[in-house]
Amino acid sequence: MRKVALVTGSSRGIGAACAEALAEAGWAVCINCVERADLAAALCEKLRKAGHDAAWFQADVADADAVRAMVAYCEKELGKVSLLVNNAGIARQQLFQDIDRAAWDRVFAVNLGGCYNTIQAVLPHMLHEHAGCIVNMSSIWGQYGASCEVTYSATKHAIIGLTKSLAAELAPSGIRVNAVAPGVIDTDMVQVLGRETLEALAGEIPLGRLGQAAEIAHAVVYLAEAAYTTGQVLAVNGGFPVI
Repeated sequence: MRKVALVTGSSRGIGAACAEALAEAGWAVCINCVERADLAAALCEKLRKAGHDAAWFQADVADADAVRAMVAYCEKELGKVSLLVNNAGIARQQLFQDIDRAAWDRVFAVNLGGCYNTIQAVLPHMLHEHAGCIVNMSSIWGQYGASCEVTYSATKHAIIGLTKSLAAELAPSGIRVNAVAPGVIDTDMVQVLGRETLEALAGEIPLGRLGQAAEIAHAVVYLAEAAYTTGQVLAVNGGFPVI
């Protein structure tokens, strides 16, 4: 089976780093964005110029029809998806009592519903081939919880449950399901915390710094190739938090 990876939310940040690392590891990569089509197109062109097979598609992972169209396009351009990296996600910083239902539903629709939609779309081929790999992006806050990020933490905790349950269900079909739980990674998503807060967080991390997107990508590439690893949550967090 040809090595074809679909990486959601991959126009920038951790997703873009995953797309680049997978391309370097020999995967044909389909890049996904919801808004930054300019960045997705630029990354695709960069990978092609480096001699890699790549395509890109703009789709909201919360929209099941858009996801099915994206998978169909990926199959036409690159081949059937053998690796799905569910990276697309959004976060909101709010006190729980200030979260309205629309905001709550949107975060769940993207972070958890997006996993449902993409897995549903690629799974029939994986079941037919009796092979495939799914890597879901959880978070340190899905493992430990975060004040003022209840919605995000809840979705990322649910992704861990999804990963472990689906791994048990799909293992007899030769399909592996794992998750990566990044710590505090130096991307646009954490910049909203402000430099002072980020410096304080870095001081609490045993390795003494924030993580880099490429370090999460390295974990994803490992899980993509780790043939005897399934149902695991790989924490890449610099040793934080210290419990």
